[in-house]
Amino acid sequence: MKIGMRKPSLKKRISARTSIKRQIIHRAGLKMPRGYGWVRDPKKYVYNKVYNKTSFDIFKLLKKLFK
Repeated sequence: MKIGMRKPSLKKRISARTSIKRQIIHRAGLKMPRGYGWVRDPKKYVYNKVYNKTSFDIFKLLKKLFK
């Protein structure tokens, strides 16, 4: 589990927005409402919850500093 600053990855950022799986789920209307991630994959939900509380994004930090 990562604790602290996340390393930015342009490749992962682009692939997350252009993945085939994401496009199929989005167009088929199989999206879950916000907050219902625990229904689809509870293990992933818990992991992401802990990860997001223990690490931070450098771009969000910079955005807050220069706002």
